[in-house]
Amino acid sequence: MTKAQARASLFGLSLLIVILDRATKMWVASHVELYFGSITIIPRLFSITHVENPGAAFSLLANASPTLRSAVLITFSTLAMIVVAFVLWRTAREWTTTNAGLALVLGGAVGNLWDRVIRHRVTDFFHLYIGNWSWPDFNVADSAIVVGACLLMFQILFVKSSSTSTA
Repeated sequence: MTKAQARASLFGLSLLIVILDRATKMWVASHVELYFGSITIIPRLFSITHVENPGAAFSLLANASPTLRSAVLITFSTLAMIVVAFVLWRTAREWTTTNAGLALVLGGAVGNLWDRVIRHRVTDFFHLYIGNWSWPDFNVADSAIVVGACLLMFQILFVKSSSTSTA
């Protein structure tokens, strides 16, 4: 695989995440009633809902003023997206776990940034729960960011660098 092919496939993965994120959010918005609708996928475990999150992950900053919240979240997301895209561009010589993780994080960042810039809130719809325990709702972009971050953490924690000496 050439450097250009590696870059194209990795940025293509990011684009695929953005497309899947947009498509699923549009589907949920048109098929599931906001805050009240729910489609059970796996009883007592997983359903599709429709909530709007004006804050960050786990509703962080949800109670801040809308202007401050939007400015902070859009600025942070834009900076993170630029840094990740730059690092991916520089390192994308081949398909690696690290580059795949960066591509997933980039796609997720773009997906959620899109919502923040256009709508000032993010559509979430994956709802996991067991009994009375419930995980905060999330979306495809959030999932890509988490999977990408886990790949990066795995690489850092468990894969020995080729530059590490064993003397």
